[in-house]
Amino acid sequence: MPLDTYDGGAVSPQVHQVLVSASPGDAVTTSALELQALLSPLGPSHIYARYYAPEMAGQVLPIGEYLQRPDRDRGDLLVFHASIGDGDVAAFMAERTERIVLVYHNISPAEPFRPFDPAFADLLDSGRAQLAVLRDRTTLALADSEFNARELEALGFADVRVCPLVVDLAALLATEPDPATEHHLTNVIEGPVFVYVGQLLPHKRPDLLLQAFYVLTTFVLPEAKIILVGPGRLKRYQQVVQHFVRELGLAPSAWLTGYVTTGQLAAFYRRADVFVTASEHEGFCVPLLEAMAFNLPIVARSCAAVPETLGDAGVLLPPEDDPVLMAEAMAAVATDAALAKDLTGRGRRRLDRFDPERAGTAMLGHVLSVA
Repeated sequence: MPLDTYDGGAVSPQVHQVLVSASPGDAVTTSALELQALLSPLGPSHIYARYYAPEMAGQVLPIGEYLQRPDRDRGDLLVFHASIGDGDVAAFMAERTERIVLVYHNISPAEPFRPFDPAFADLLDSGRAQLAVLRDRTTLALADSEFNARELEALGFADVRVCPLVVDLAALLATEPDPATEHHLTNVIEGPVFVYVGQLLPHKRPDLLLQAFYVLTTFVLPEAKIILVGPGRLKRYQQVVQHFVRELGLAPSAWLTGYVTTGQLAAFYRRADVFVTASEHEGFCVPLLEAMAFNLPIVARSCAAVPETLGDAGVLLPPEDDPVLMAEAMAAVATDAALAKDLTGRGRRRLDRFDPERAGTAMLGHVLSVA
């Protein structure tokens, strides 16, 4: 139903979005901002969140302000981005009379987190339970991968459609590399450089990646370097990863960057020779697309949605691989120029599948089909 003809009356339905949390560079937040840019020309469209970084103020509004809108209408549409549990947000959504479009970004399995942060693991478990509560209230469910769609279907959601994320890489590609980082990477870091981009979290398995790197530098490429780019949001697990670096004697060759700016991220991508990830659970994995855009060959594990996103644009290892097999794959891609060139060419072609304009048009079409 068109936005300007809702119920044949004078009140046009508005489309607003709800997130648990919002922060710069976060894939869920970026997705919401991209959808807002598509919706805004059609009428008022705001993003509300329970938590948001201070720098997001103005772009994102406190969730309580939604209830104060004088123009709220039961026919409006709320797009809820599900990625973690939160009791306050769950209660807010359960009390709504507006129609709901669920955008599912995947909720990580709780068990890998439980030894390091039981409270966070409980949030993940509650997130899945809250999904089930919203099932019968959801008009449409959008999943950014077939992997995520199957999970929603298993929970009993009726109208589930696959709609890839809107990932516009133009801004990152055009970003000037941070001068200090670029200088260090160019003048201090020598040898082939492997880069991982993502949070240091248990299900992403940086521990396995470091073990593979130890095998690689011990037996094949002693001059190689690895840079793990991303924040460690669980203190105890970050300590485990740092322990691996110390115990394996990798300190001179392994760099854990922590949080980085966009300029620093661009510098790391530009210096890298190979992108590598050992992650065992991804609902989509945006860094794979970023690596393709920077013409990097990729080594990854065939887990969750990774093969769906990567396609034939990288070396896919079996889920049960060990550090030795991963080290062999890393060595092959780093030392075989023909293989690396073939993979980067495949990556450029693969990116066409995720053209942001087409993805945006598809997402807008799905949302408006029920507006």
